[in-house]
Amino acid sequence: MTLAQDPLVLYGCSFDSRLLLGTSRYPSPAVLSRSVQAGQPAMLTASLRRQTAQGVEASQAFFRLLRETGVTVLPNTAGCHSLKEAITTAEMAREVFETDWIKLELIGDDYTLQPDTLQLPQAAEMLIKSGFKVLPYSTDDLVLCQKLVDVGCQAVMPWAAPIGTGKGPINPYAMKTLRERLQVPLIVDAGLGLPSHACQVMEWGYDAVLLNTAVALARDPVAMAAAFAQAVRAGRTAHLAGAMQEQDQAQPSTPVLGTPFWHQS
Repeated sequence: MTLAQDPLVLYGCSFDSRLLLGTSRYPSPAVLSRSVQAGQPAMLTASLRRQTAQGVEASQAFFRLLRETGVTVLPNTAGCHSLKEAITTAEMAREVFETDWIKLELIGDDYTLQPDTLQLPQAAEMLIKSGFKVLPYSTDDLVLCQKLVDVGCQAVMPWAAPIGTGKGPINPYAMKTLRERLQVPLIVDAGLGLPSHACQVMEWGYDAVLLNTAVALARDPVAMAAAFAQAVRAGRTAHLAGAMQEQDQAQPSTPVLGTPFWHQS
């Protein structure tokens, strides 16, 4: 099955890539641009609050770079700690980026950057009713993710580990349970540090991954973006191919029929 035959579908929109990239912390705009070319992501996330804080000229240059990539922009509400902040930032982002896509981030703890699990579903519901295509950043908590689906989210973005840690999936049981129980697209957002991490979660059946720090802080971000893109494709292909069942005992790969009895045991 080719990539064109197996698109990522979010809110009825199809994407050939299952990799999403963040746009912060790169050594330079040029490196960011080349990383995007190497990774060929479906979407690029952008923080309105972060970019506007850098001044008008820098913001305009950044927004121009995003447009030149030709990649769909996914604005986020990074840095928001209250329901009002998140809603206001999302509405501003819709005007600036001229899109209904929004990655909803509503932080409840500054140390772990864990989302506010009490306000997140309410914020998602309000934005969906306002016409946004909401992709909510969440933990791997099944009840929270189910509530986000119940209020209308057509995809959820659980973390693998806290943002920026690069630890990879720290709770495989919870992540596998999410995949088994929820029927909407699941995009792993945060905590992946290595291409092998991305490959693993894709093998489990996750639909896509979103990366930033793992690429931006690599010694060679451009090469790392390409490596993650390859890992995502490999993991997705492996999932569709169907892996063999793990066995507790060794299984001979050579048939024993016709082999002398003293070689069979």
